[in-house]
Amino acid sequence: MEESRYGAEGSGSERPYPPRGRRPSDDGEGGDEEREERGGGRRRFAPRRRVCTFCVEHIDYIDYKKVDMLRRYLTDRGKIKARRKTGVCAKHQRRLAIAIKRARHLAMLPFTSEHTR
Repeated sequence: MEESRYGAEGSGSERPYPPRGRRPSDDGEGGDEEREERGGGRRRFAPRRRVCTFCVEHIDYIDYKKVDMLRRYLTDRGKIKARRKTGVCAKHQRRLAIAIKRARHLAMLPFTSEHTR
């Protein structure tokens, strides 16, 4: 039988792919210091937590007739923005989606943007 790079074929104990774990470049000698000198170090920052504007203003009912307010939660293509982008809580995101859909149905808001029609 022909031996492969990782041992004899069919032996069963060796894996047919390289072992997982540290990369060869991670030998533990000056990794962080070298990265800092090169300017390629990882910068970690904590993004500021967005607060739900509806919770702050104690709004229970999101009115579908307030088109100017609803437009802030639409992209330029007419899609509803994600919670991650707007900072709206889950409860108000569901109510916001319903209000946007009602406004679309009554032709107060577009389903798509003008340039894609």
